[in-house]
Amino acid sequence: MENPQTAPSKVRNAQILDTPLDLEAALVAVEDPAAGAVVSFVGQVRNHDHGAQVTHLDYSSHPVAQETIEEIANEVAARPDITALWVAHRVGNLQIGDAALVATVSAPHRGPAFEALSDLVEEVKKRLQIWKCQYFPDGTHEWSNCP
Repeated sequence: MENPQTAPSKVRNAQILDTPLDLEAALVAVEDPAAGAVVSFVGQVRNHDHGAQVTHLDYSSHPVAQETIEEIANEVAARPDITALWVAHRVGNLQIGDAALVATVSAPHRGPAFEALSDLVEEVKKRLQIWKCQYFPDGTHEWSNCP
C-alpha cells in the first residue's frame, strides 16, 4: 500500500536557527504510529580540532542556507520507507557541548531509518552553506568547513 504522505509533509522541521536546538522536540516531532524505529544524531561542539584546543565556535550562514536545508530534507523524506524527519543547524556563537546539528528520522524499520539519517547528515555537511569559525585559547581564530 502506498503511503499517502507526500515528502514535504514528512518533513516536520528543516531550519537554520540561532537558538539552542532541542533533541526532545525533534523526537516528539517524528513520532508516528507506523514508525518502528527512530534514530537521531546530535553534532555538538568539541573542545579540540586537529590537535588544537578550541574554546568556542561561531557559525555563519549564507542567505540561501534555509532553502538548501529544506531541499536536502525533502530529498531524504521522499524515500518511500521514511515516516518523518526533523533537521536543524544552529548558527551564531556556540560553546563547547552545544548542539550544532540535530537530525532525527523515523521509519517502519531500523535499516532505512539509519540509512536515511546517515545520508541526511552527510548531505547537510556537504551542501549546506554554513561557515565555521573556531576560536583558540591564544585569541586566534580559523575559518573551516566552508562548502
